[in-house]
Amino acid sequence: MAEVVYLLCAVTSLICAAALLRMYVRRGTRILLWSSLGFVGLAANNGLLFVDLVVIPTVDLSLTRAAFGAVALLVLVVGLIWDVE
Repeated sequence: MAEVVYLLCAVTSLICAAALLRMYVRRGTRILLWSSLGFVGLAANNGLLFVDLVVIPTVDLSLTRAAFGAVALLVLVVGLIWDVE
């Protein structure tokens, strides 16, 4: 059951990223671009979680997952800071 949740989280993050990117193309607001990039990183983080715990549980990818999550959140924070107008 947990495996399904990992995949659903990754798919949800990708859907959010696609929706944000579509709105960025329409409106051109930079915060939408930063947010979509952050959600792509979060989707990669969730995908790595699935790979780490389900596909190849013998290999520890926790540091890689943490790095992807940290970079994704850093992108969101940088976007928030730079887009304050």
